[in-house]
Amino acid sequence: MTSTVTIAPSILYFGTPVVLLTTENDDGSPNLAPMSSAWALGQTIVLGLGADGQTGYNLRRRTDLTISVPGPGLWRQVERLAGVTGRFPVPESKPAGFTFVSDKFGRAGLTPQDSDLVRVPRVAECGLQFEARAVQVRLDSGKDFLIVEAEVLKVHADPALVVPGTDHVDPGAWNPLIYNFRHYFGLGPELGYSYRSQTPSKGQPR
Repeated sequence: MTSTVTIAPSILYFGTPVVLLTTENDDGSPNLAPMSSAWALGQTIVLGLGADGQTGYNLRRRTDLTISVPGPGLWRQVERLAGVTGRFPVPESKPAGFTFVSDKFGRAGLTPQDSDLVRVPRVAECGLQFEARAVQVRLDSGKDFLIVEAEVLKVHADPALVVPGTDHVDPGAWNPLIYNFRHYFGLGPELGYSYRSQTPSKGQPR
């Protein structure tokens, strides 16, 4: 049995993927924002984000969004967005030092790519990109965060990440950027696979 100590960490990002959300501003321009509270249920991606930011403002008014998932090589581009907001004036709830930036794609050095089914662009440099529509946007119990249920309409993937002849992402090729207690990481070597896997790795134990 492992011995433990009681701690009170200021954040609970215990190793979660980073995603880049694109939403539509009032003037039709795209807003791009990084976040690390996203998880999938079937064809729905659940997002947790600040209630006062531009992304939350946009999703309350327009439901189109894209969810682009960067790999480890894009961590510097992601970090360029960490201290800026597309909301003007900057909300008081933002940490000290936050600044307003209108062109988030330009700030990050990333490329907008047109979507097929929604009005907002995807991030061209990301290996996985989801076109989606918010079907529910609500405040959490403390009214500090928005919980968004986004229905995925279309998935775009770098061909190098797809098992040939299938619709499966190759987990041996895909390597998401991980936000681990405010540090950026990639994945380590594969340890094994679940009994539900449809892409078992040769020579790896279950």
